Amino acid sequence: MRLNKFLARAGIESRRKADELIQMATTEVNGKICLDPAYDVKDSDEVKYDGQKIKPILEKVVIMLHKPKKVITTVKDTHGRITVLDIVHSKYRLTPIGRLDQDTTGLLLLTNDGDLHQYLSHPRNRIPKDYEAVIEGRMASDQIQKLGRGIYIGDKEYGKASIVSQETTKGRSIVILRLYQGKKREIRRIMHRLNLKLISLKRIRFAGLELGDLPEHHYRTLSEMEVKLLHK
Repeated sequence: MRLNKFLARAGIESRRKADELIQMATTEVNGKICLDPAYDVKDSDEVKYDGQKIKPILEKVVIMLHKPKKVITTVKDTHGRITVLDIVHSKYRLTPIGRLDQDTTGLLLLTNDGDLHQYLSHPRNRIPKDYEAVIEGRMASDQIQKLGRGIYIGDKEYGKASIVSQETTKGRSIVILRLYQGKKREIRRIMHRLNLKLISLKRIRFAGLELGDLPEHHYRTLSEMEVKLLHK
């Protein structure tokens, strides 16, 4: 088994991210730093990551969290802020799939399955993600068309989304947007470019899975059927 796959199977990171970690001298094989992600790990090899012995995990889990505000989507934080792993307690080494910025709430998946993590994270797989945005006013038809084609959001990047629905009451609208890639703070940057005031943002659906009535700060383990849905 390749070393990068070994790290993924051990729940450290996706294979793609494991390549970077290995080249950052984080991984030892039989007491020596190994910088080659393609190294073929043998049954007799002892592998350590950050000084801790690791091995592939046979039981794979996927957890859905309703992330609240002011919580960081990362494994560790050097500034002492609350992370999603301060909320989700598991005997497995879990990694968030994608990110939600600290002011965005909603559905976040965490897993120890490196292959699934890679599949759901890679932009080429175009995994749909639905967000509920509350805005002042209403998104005009020309803005919706512009967003469907893609608009410049700065840093040489374009934001693109389709509008699933829009309901307006008392001067505010609830807009459901669907994204297939998800750049950093993409919806917030889109709203800024469209001169729309964003009041709140929540992810309500990921790869066909619904957040449903799971309360903020709460999490649950996905069923076997739900995990199969993710693989599809």
